[in-house]
Amino acid sequence: MLLATTVRGQVTPTRFSQGRFHVDAWPSDSVLARTLLTRAAANDTFPGLPRPRDSVLVVIAPDKATFEAMVGPRAPEWGAAFAFPGERRIVMQGAGAPSSAGDPVRVLRHELAHLALFEFLGAAAPRWFDEGYASYAAGEWDREDVIAANLGLALGRNRSLAALDSGFQLGSRSADASYALSFRAVAELAALDPARGLTLFMARWKELGSFDRALRSAHGLTTGSFETLWAKNTRRRYGAVALFADLTVGVTVLLLIIGPLWVFRRRRDRARMAALVAAEAEAARREREAVIEALLASVSAPPGDETHSS
Repeated sequence: MLLATTVRGQVTPTRFSQGRFHVDAWPSDSVLARTLLTRAAANDTFPGLPRPRDSVLVVIAPDKATFEAMVGPRAPEWGAAFAFPGERRIVMQGAGAPSSAGDPVRVLRHELAHLALFEFLGAAAPRWFDEGYASYAAGEWDREDVIAANLGLALGRNRSLAALDSGFQLGSRSADASYALSFRAVAELAALDPARGLTLFMARWKELGSFDRALRSAHGLTTGSFETLWAKNTRRRYGAVALFADLTVGVTVLLLIIGPLWVFRRRRDRARMAALVAAEAEAARREREAVIEALLASVSAPPGDETHSS
């Protein structure tokens, strides 16, 4: 571990090291740096891959401006971390990051998975697999919540894996969908071999240099047949849940529209009923008063002349 130093009045980061990991952090993130370093060293294997050997540098940016300056224009605005596989370097936000940045331990695990995959395959993996694998390795099962809440994603039929790549560049909502579907595709791929998971497939991919040829060799499937299986199982797994979610949202919106009208009508009907009751009560009161006045008039009237006959 290197101690923090001061250069021209500016504090430079401290470097924490353990095994193949090195973490540079400013004083405000020193506790986070130690935690990340410990967790990364303790969990340094990735699904289907041999144990990585490359040295890795993790830089924890002290604020958003520093993070953006280190990452440059390539990182999306919603990103919490960014990996540079060719440089074996990761830049991530520190303790001052917003809650939307997520759990920093899992975020680092996700980025380390990118580096581990690059160390094993180089740049051979397409974007959808790279992101799906990183999410799978980091245990980001909550990615599937996006599918479960979106009927269009759950029931999509004419979907291709290659088409997912463009979704990562079209804004946070589209990216969330691509992350979720990519995660599901890698999870589906691992499920094809319950005993070995991704191990045989990854070995074939490195050996044959092709995703499609590796898929044929390890599982007897073409890319097209795997896409069909992936889409079918996604529909079966999440279709009903997404339908219920969409119906729930639809009913909620309908209630928000109809609710105020119903309340207004109820209030109007109550006002009308109150007015009717009041009118009936007034009419009854007047009728009673009229009867009483008539009785009083008959009692107080002077007696008439009486005639006698003999």
